Amino acid sequence: MTIILGLESSCDETAAALVTADGKVLAHRLATQEEAHRPYGGVVPEIAARAHVEALMPLVEGALADAKLTLAQVDVIAATAGPGLIGGVMVGLVTGKALAHAAGKPLVAVNHLEGHALSPRLADPTLAFPYMLLLVSGGHCQLLHVRGPGDYVRLATTIDDAAGEAFDKTAKLLGLGYPGGPAVEKAAAKGDPKAVRLPRPLLGTAEPHFSFAGLKSAVMRAVQSGEHSVEDIAASFQQAVIDCLVDRTRRQLVDATGISALVVAGGVAANSAIRAALEALAADHGVPFVAPPMWLCTDNAAMIAWAGAERYAAGMTDDLTVPARPRWPLDPAAEKARGAGVKA
Repeated sequence: MTIILGLESSCDETAAALVTADGKVLAHRLATQEEAHRPYGGVVPEIAARAHVEALMPLVEGALADAKLTLAQVDVIAATAGPGLIGGVMVGLVTGKALAHAAGKPLVAVNHLEGHALSPRLADPTLAFPYMLLLVSGGHCQLLHVRGPGDYVRLATTIDDAAGEAFDKTAKLLGLGYPGGPAVEKAAAKGDPKAVRLPRPLLGTAEPHFSFAGLKSAVMRAVQSGEHSVEDIAASFQQAVIDCLVDRTRRQLVDATGISALVVAGGVAANSAIRAALEALAADHGVPFVAPPMWLCTDNAAMIAWAGAERYAAGMTDDLTVPARPRWPLDPAAEKARGAGVKA
């Protein structure tokens, strides 16, 4: 059985995992940087890169020990090569190159977004291509037609900010700390989602894309007004995001044919209220709903190893000249959406 070592270092989580080609997770080690970044209310790239350097090799050694394997017994090295904070991406990719070269193993440079996109198939082996994917994270908000490894059609993207970015900004405005997503969700559970009138950008429009910049600004004004509780603002914000995600996804589902499921992945997919709303949407349209377990939604190395396994099985490997990329769209041929801050 082919064994893949996966390395992840694109943002503020350092991780190493060993996964088999049939989807068994043999080991997974992760080091979080939450304490290092909490005083700043967000990720500081220089701090993140240094932390990756310090943590990555001990995590690799720990994962190998957990799986009772040596590097010689690993068949493939898969490392995130982008997109992400370039310093961190370089740490993981260079480490992957060094391990592949030293052990004489093939290297697979993995798009971090493809790791998220394929992670539901690690959790659910019955999930077949093609499927519709809502990819929601701190840096990206996209709807994609997933046809296979390396084969994606972008249906919609954000024209400004991503949903996860809006969660983080809202948490900072409300003084909820870092990381923002879980903090907002926890506060929202105690609030009234109808208490604060907030906009739903692009809701009901013919344009397929997402927008969250105006919602962030509206939250700031609500905070400054002093008229609402933290919990009510959090709940109202979360409901606005849900309404936008459901509306935009419904627009694509109406015309979708031949898809096996509606799938959600990425860090924001760990939000229980968002998952429940999307599950209800899928049921309304008569398609199965698939979401990875919570631990696979946030950044991890198992999804990178799995994406490496899928690419390797399809004959996709990389040489040691493959570059680290701060930006790397899954669908390079997609027409550019309007907006200066498009997250492709």
